[in-house]
Amino acid sequence: MTTALPRIVSPEEWASAREELLRKEKELTRATDRVAAERRRMPMVRFGKDYAFTDREGRKSLLDLFAGRRQLIVYHFMLFPGDEAGCPGCSLLVDNMSNPAHLNARDVTLQVVAPATPAEIERYWARMGWTVPWASAAGTDFLADCGIGGGFGVSVFLRDGDDVFRTYFTSNRGGDQFVTTLRYLDVTPFGRQEAWQEESRGTDAPGAWWRRHDEY
Repeated sequence: MTTALPRIVSPEEWASAREELLRKEKELTRATDRVAAERRRMPMVRFGKDYAFTDREGRKSLLDLFAGRRQLIVYHFMLFPGDEAGCPGCSLLVDNMSNPAHLNARDVTLQVVAPATPAEIERYWARMGWTVPWASAAGTDFLADCGIGGGFGVSVFLRDGDDVFRTYFTSNRGGDQFVTTLRYLDVTPFGRQEAWQEESRGTDAPGAWWRRHDEY
């Protein structure tokens, strides 16, 4: 397939087009800030069940996953019991997780939770070369209580003393915001090269091109 190239214009016309796009980008930024403020004002729901997670250190409660901090972000990873090949999309997202020190400095812990057994998670993490903290939810109601089912998502929890509350959840396209690879592609001329974008920009279905990083 031949991909259509952008028009070639003079420096003056390019600068004018850039100024117009910048105006729209600023509008979007302000709209995003308003939504973020509304997100912070969301009510919360108590999560008081005694879940028995397991990580490299042994049994952990939901409270333990906070690692002493007040805020916890959980990525619900699609790696299930008996599954030796984790989800490519989830793997792309975890590949894009940054150094946790910056989150930790703002009283936030980032934790990946999967329903697979500890041994299955450990093998997959070793294959991917990840150091991101993981916890197994095998044998718990955690995914069901979060409304995850067989999918993925991001949950946010807040700790008030020993009381834990869920404040936010997103899934599907909401997961895009956590994948910096997609953010970079979105500023390139060809974008994600998926069929839903402009004509001649691609034919792939959304996410169909994603692979584990050792499979490209």
